[in-house]
Amino acid sequence: MFTLTEVASLNDIKPTYRILKPWWDVFMDYLGLVMLMLAIFGTTMQISKDQVSCLPCLGQPEDISGAKANSFPQRCTGKAVSPTPTGEPIATTGPRVSKDLTNEAVNEIHSVLQTSAEAEKYSNQPPPTGIKTNLDFQQYVFINQMCYHVALPWYSKYFPYLTLIHTLILMVSSNFWFKYPKTSSKIEHFVSILGRCFESPWTTKALSETACEDSEEHKQRLTGASSTPHQMSLEENNESTSPSQSTPMLGVKISADKPVAEVPSSMTILDKKDGEQAKALFEKVRKFRVHVEDSDFIYKLYVAQTAVKTVKFILILSYTSTFLAEIKFHHVCEPDIKQLTGYKTFFCTHNMAYMLRKLLITYVALILIYGMTCLYSLYWVFRRPLKEYSFEKVREESSFSDIPDVKNDFAFLLHMVDQYDQLHSKRFGVFLSEVSENKLREISLNHEWTFEKLRQLVFRNAQDQQELHLFMLSGLPNAVFDLTDLEVLKLELIPEVRFSPKVSQMTTLRELHLCHCPAKVDQTAFAFLRDHLRCLHVKFTDVAEIPPWVYLLRSLRELNLTGNLNSENNKMIGLESMRDLRHLKTLCLKSNLTKMPTNITELSPHLIRLAVHNDGTKLLVLNSLKKMTSLMELELYSCELERIPHAVFSLTNLQELDLKSNNIRTIEEIISFQHLKRLTCLKLWHNKIINIPASIGQIKSLESLYLSHNKLEALPPALFTLPKLRHLDVSHNSITILPPDVGLLPNLQHLAINSNKLELLPKPLFRCTKLKVLCLGHNGLTTIPEAVGQLVQLTQLELRGNCLERLPAQLGSCRLLHKNGLIVEDHLFDTLPVEVKETISRETNVSFTSGL
Repeated sequence: MFTLTEVASLNDIKPTYRILKPWWDVFMDYLGLVMLMLAIFGTTMQISKDQVSCLPCLGQPEDISGAKANSFPQRCTGKAVSPTPTGEPIATTGPRVSKDLTNEAVNEIHSVLQTSAEAEKYSNQPPPTGIKTNLDFQQYVFINQMCYHVALPWYSKYFPYLTLIHTLILMVSSNFWFKYPKTSSKIEHFVSILGRCFESPWTTKALSETACEDSEEHKQRLTGASSTPHQMSLEENNESTSPSQSTPMLGVKISADKPVAEVPSSMTILDKKDGEQAKALFEKVRKFRVHVEDSDFIYKLYVAQTAVKTVKFILILSYTSTFLAEIKFHHVCEPDIKQLTGYKTFFCTHNMAYMLRKLLITYVALILIYGMTCLYSLYWVFRRPLKEYSFEKVREESSFSDIPDVKNDFAFLLHMVDQYDQLHSKRFGVFLSEVSENKLREISLNHEWTFEKLRQLVFRNAQDQQELHLFMLSGLPNAVFDLTDLEVLKLELIPEVRFSPKVSQMTTLRELHLCHCPAKVDQTAFAFLRDHLRCLHVKFTDVAEIPPWVYLLRSLRELNLTGNLNSENNKMIGLESMRDLRHLKTLCLKSNLTKMPTNITELSPHLIRLAVHNDGTKLLVLNSLKKMTSLMELELYSCELERIPHAVFSLTNLQELDLKSNNIRTIEEIISFQHLKRLTCLKLWHNKIINIPASIGQIKSLESLYLSHNKLEALPPALFTLPKLRHLDVSHNSITILPPDVGLLPNLQHLAINSNKLELLPKPLFRCTKLKVLCLGHNGLTTIPEAVGQLVQLTQLELRGNCLERLPAQLGSCRLLHKNGLIVEDHLFDTLPVEVKETISRETNVSFTSGL
């Protein structure tokens, strides 16, 4: 046999799992333990003492179930009954002996008794009575064993064993969901996380701050209630006179944060190790929630095991109550052994009947209590939806109003925990709140990024501005707002950016970059940014990520938006109203637009520069450009344009047009540019233009022309009739001849014709004495005319990649040409006369020294 300790191990559950056991499960565990002890006790008694004792019946037995004990011999015996002096039959049991021997033994006993002092006492007793049998002791043992199996009901023999089996099944069923692999792993993880969340110092700190905030709000309510009506009217007037504080057109209200009450210093500083552990807990809770909320297997298994216990209870109760009356003390046995003993019927007594009956009644009572508890647990399971759990009460009692409701197995586990103690769920909810997580990140961030550390990262950029670039932090450190002389702030890949009222200290801040940084501002910070910010760069993935307050920065001069501006759900441009950007001069959209946003027409009266970088998406609709008559600079990059848009010709104030990286093949419409009297710069580079029409000569105001990276093979003479042309870039084409008419450009200062197929340079080129930059590299030139010495203002000459054998000595006449401006192979530079090389090198050193 196994011991009670070994059996009880089946019901052994880790102490930490007690938080998932409601009172009915605990009560059923104790009932199971009591039934287990009862079963083991009954089994032990059954093994050690269970037996029957039988006597033969000499007559035909009658039903003795209701007979009295003293009348049983008369019912069981027949003719072989000798009368006694009292008229009762004598039943003699024992081994078989002869009649004469028995009389002699009796006479001897009487003679012994008569000689003793008590002979007279015993001589007055009547002679022994009974029925004499002719059976040996071994035959009685055989009959007892035979009748035990024949006459005794099966339930009397196996009741303790059945009780033990039923109890073990109920105990296994009660804790099966703790042992099953698919549920035990989740339960173990949940209990571990719950315990750490309950004991985490961050939980105590967060709830303490909540209590402080609640008390502070209560004081403010009392103070507000005592305010005079005059003060309240002033506040209402202030709100009405500042419409920019709210954004009714956006449907977004920018409100100030709740005042955070001061917390004791011991609470404001969180130990670094505790902070890291709290961060890890937030991550574990997030992953566990995703893992558990996708199924309801734990819930179904618990319902199934409760149903199994209920069915088991009904089954046990049904057949146990039926066999309760079968446990009796008297039994009549009729084994087929008459040929061995000479008797057909035996009368037997079961010595364990009384004990088993009491144990069975006790067991039935325990089963009834157990069954009622099972029915209650089923009622609890189906009374309310346990696959949904709401933290509404926790949200009301704390400042963490963003604690989400959970579902499926996660919700069921929390319902089970509530049966133990609702405080666990309340403290666990802290780690489901993003606000709580952000507070923790903020504390850790401010502890790590001090003012001294941030000050070391500030540098001077190319525009000689003090700039700070923060990359992949958990938030915006408060120490940033103490950098009062900062001019440019770049924030990249920071998931939580919040501008507090302290940003008003940064009086020199003019430029802000938000690269994939969802930024929030409170009322005071927004008022400061609205009045001081001049340049804003926002990089995002979807248009909905653009902070709504961006469209309310009335002092903004430049706005750069980079990301997906197409809303796939509405098939419309997702930009908000821009009518409040009253001083915006530059708008740059780097996106994948299919048509120009209609909302930008609200900027038409004051917008000067518009840039659209479309990343290869074809821009089909440009009609809204016609309304932007104040536009002076227009950039349409990678818009898959095949022709110059007609809407451009309506921009009478346009000064610069850039159509870089499109599919433009022909520019016959260029004649319409003659109506744009202010157009000075035309950039048609990185296209597929084959030739330049003669109408190019009609654009008399043109000063800069960029035609590089096209498929030009020749330059028309009309190109050289532009009197104001100063910058001409036709590099990276297939031009073989530079027309002599190039000398007709008296104001030409920059000529780039590198990476073409030139073999000769026309002499009239060197009449352009104002040339400062001449790029002739990567052509087929074999000589450089000596007239190059006439270019006295030349500062940069590129000759690398040609077939030159020497350089003309007249380069020494180009007094402004330094060695760093002469881009040529070293062996060609060595062909210059020594004095020319010294002159170029000396001038370079002098210039370098003066520069220092």
